[in-house]
Amino acid sequence: MTNLERVSRNKSFGGWQEVWKHDSSATATPMQFGIYLPPQAASGPCPVVYWLSGLTCTEQNFITKAGAQQMAAELGLIVVAPDTSPRGTDLPGEHEHWDFGSGAGFYVNATQAPWSDHYRMDTYVTEELPALIQAHFPVQDKAAIMGHSMGGHGALVLGLRNRERYTSISAFAPISAPSECPWGHKAFGHYLGEDRAAWAAYDAHLLIQEEGKALPILVDQGSEDNFLKEGQLLPEKLEAAAKQADYPLTLRYQEGYDHSFYFISSFIAEHLRFHSQYLNA
Repeated sequence: MTNLERVSRNKSFGGWQEVWKHDSSATATPMQFGIYLPPQAASGPCPVVYWLSGLTCTEQNFITKAGAQQMAAELGLIVVAPDTSPRGTDLPGEHEHWDFGSGAGFYVNATQAPWSDHYRMDTYVTEELPALIQAHFPVQDKAAIMGHSMGGHGALVLGLRNRERYTSISAFAPISAPSECPWGHKAFGHYLGEDRAAWAAYDAHLLIQEEGKALPILVDQGSEDNFLKEGQLLPEKLEAAAKQADYPLTLRYQEGYDHSFYFISSFIAEHLRFHSQYLNA
């Protein structure tokens, strides 16, 4: 399933911000993604950064609010931003909660009915989408991954589960220990069932302790983030696990910032520079 079709194309900082849709074999639904092609992509392949968005988001939130295009153009980075879940399936209860179901795929491969037929965002992000990007766009083999909130969880988890695929990982206000917070309990209980061993495979603060290539990780967390105060994000658990494993994590608390795109847009350039140094090493 492919049928790749361009939805929109806008000139931005000398490059092109595009949105494409296609039929996904991973989710068995149509999917959309945004892709920024910097000016350098007109002359040859560029490194690629994958961005994973948070709860309730589509590809539109990042490409219209984060302000990533200017720095991506300067650094010559292609930035790909997929949707956060399958769309159009209308499964029972799929649209009843903002933090579960539609717009809340949590970047796992669901194992429980009725979610297992479509909610396979792990496979979509790590296998199907990169293969599609490689086949149709001027990208180099090197890739990095980053995200926000639920997408920060996704970036950490998928990066740590697939260390050979990425040069670096970064996250804004990630859900760092989903096995130990209400959002994670809700999502994992439905998508993965009640076996907590299955949950551990998608929990960054547990995965960071596993042996393997130590990809550099940068995490920014706003000090005035309401979800931090509510115990949904738990960056302290990620930090403690990294210290125990002697893992190269940089965790920065940004004074006064909240969970919004004001926070993301303030530091997105630094994150892109962070990835660029490893993508171009």
